[in-house]
Amino acid sequence: MTITYHEMRQISKQKARELVRKVLENTGGNVSKTARILQISRKTVRRARDGTLSDYSRRPTHSPRRIDPRFEDLIVFEGKRTGYRAQRLSSFLFQRYGHEFSMYTVKKVLQRNSVKKKKIRTKAKTVRHLYDYEHLSPFREFQLDTKHILDQKALPEDVYTHILDHKLPKYEWNMIDAATRTRFTAYSHNLDSTFGFSFIIMVLLWLRGHNVRDPIHIQTDNGAEFCMGSRKKEKEWNTLFALLDARLTAIPPGAKHLQAIVENSHRKDDECFLSIHPKRCNDTYEFLRKAQRWQDTWNTARPSHGIAMNGNTPLQKLRGYKTMIHPHIFTFPVLLMEDMIQMFGTAVRWFETYFKINLVRITGTYVRAMCPKVSLTTCFITNQIISSVEIWRPD
Repeated sequence: MTITYHEMRQISKQKARELVRKVLENTGGNVSKTARILQISRKTVRRARDGTLSDYSRRPTHSPRRIDPRFEDLIVFEGKRTGYRAQRLSSFLFQRYGHEFSMYTVKKVLQRNSVKKKKIRTKAKTVRHLYDYEHLSPFREFQLDTKHILDQKALPEDVYTHILDHKLPKYEWNMIDAATRTRFTAYSHNLDSTFGFSFIIMVLLWLRGHNVRDPIHIQTDNGAEFCMGSRKKEKEWNTLFALLDARLTAIPPGAKHLQAIVENSHRKDDECFLSIHPKRCNDTYEFLRKAQRWQDTWNTARPSHGIAMNGNTPLQKLRGYKTMIHPHIFTFPVLLMEDMIQMFGTAVRWFETYFKINLVRITGTYVRAMCPKVSLTTCFITNQIISSVEIWRPD
């Protein structure tokens, strides 16, 4: 069976031109005769004879709308360094350099320069999400973690020195909603499970006071500031959390990837807040005021490019759900846990005072004498008490 030039070209353009050269050699270099035999034009014969076997580039010689080469080099450099893709990289370049690039322009530049995305996959080379984001309701799934600010790894040396010299808070408490990426933050000078329990109760009361009615699940690691891997302690805590229709679970040891959302927020804290603003603060309460602005920026102005966020801020993401949750929920006050305990006592006392629950400490366990349902009115009253700390500062 004889294969024509046109059929050969569909298989391989290089082989087709080799065929033209071979026929041209057999005809003694007669272009017209070769064209008649292969049923092609004489121009095609001359192209195969004088040119290369591969196709010429179709890239235009003049592109007046093409991006400036200096900007293209910048996009390629940051794309390789960060591993971000078009949408997230476009937002990152605007935040860092103040120059707005279209997401589609960035995408074309990355494709043209073969910049690949950094991927972290499982052992089986598959990608699995931590949550079913398509059906996840806001303020149902939380990740909770603490950050040791003085870890001597992420910040400049002069920042660590300034924090120590001015006795600024050393620990950051973060609780982040998986659906909207809303964060609730507090700080402390020490790390203690009393602070951990009180911070969780404080956030739960804030959520219930703002019409969050779904069951709440909080995920933590096995740090000493939480349950430290103790199933007995976790059960005791969940007994009280159940009054607010919430429960807490600890991840298995070494499974830090399950805390990916809150761990990723630590990196953003280092880059955008802790590496810059602590040096401008001379006391704890000036630091807390700047931390409050950073939390407000995170919740209402900073776009997120995480899974299912599509470049929205937490406020925009919440509005997209069309729920009855009030936007005032984003004004959570950034507190110092030592001040909170000093004003209102530990969270155990909050249960005794505001929920009318008698807790008796017996051999290291809390026993409930009576367990009434917590009313929405009680949540609002406690919410107002917690909110008052926002404007209170000791002399």
